[in-house]
Amino acid sequence: MKSSKNSPKVGLSGGLAIGYNERLAQVSERADAIELGSGTHYLLARNGRGKTTLLRTLAGVLKPLGGDYCCEGRCQLLSEDLAFDRELPARLIFKALLKKKDYVQAMDLARELELDVCKPYGKLSTGNKRKVALLVAEFSVQEGRSDILLLDEPFTGLDAYARDIFQNLWNQRQDGVLRLVSCHPDFDSMEMESSVLISDGKIVHLSGEDAPKQWGDLKTQLN
Repeated sequence: MKSSKNSPKVGLSGGLAIGYNERLAQVSERADAIELGSGTHYLLARNGRGKTTLLRTLAGVLKPLGGDYCCEGRCQLLSEDLAFDRELPARLIFKALLKKKDYVQAMDLARELELDVCKPYGKLSTGNKRKVALLVAEFSVQEGRSDILLLDEPFTGLDAYARDIFQNLWNQRQDGVLRLVSCHPDFDSMEMESSVLISDGKIVHLSGEDAPKQWGDLKTQLN
């Protein structure tokens, strides 16, 4: 995939169709291409409508059924079923996968998240396993490089305290990073400046001053 320094982009052409053997959803052929840049974009849909399928397509795991897409930057797909060696504690996972400076930052944030970095990964709760994966993804991002993080249900098992910490981190680390985050928000006031919706088999992008910005308004558009 092409990389443009510090300006990651994801583009979905009109007519892009996703699915396995049958089409799940499509960008209208008559619509303008969807273009996403640095920052956080939320991917919203009801269950089974194609959120994971779209993320896997953008990561190159699945081929589109029609149309084109582009990802300019280094892609990481954080799938919901990602797992690490059951015997390794988080501190060794971080040490093996992160650079020294990033390891230190990950350990600092792990303490704030109340993550036991000495307990074997296999003995962690679902939420704490998710924290490990998110910390690895976030601190694999490199300054001066275009990074694309495709995050599939990253909030699964996280309490509001941990979720707020990660959302604050995303707000602080937007330059050169594009996050496409699939999720099922649990409170209506959750703010979303940019959202990609899959509803009635259509993929659309809502952003700008006139677009709904809160989950309470956005969820009424899903079917």
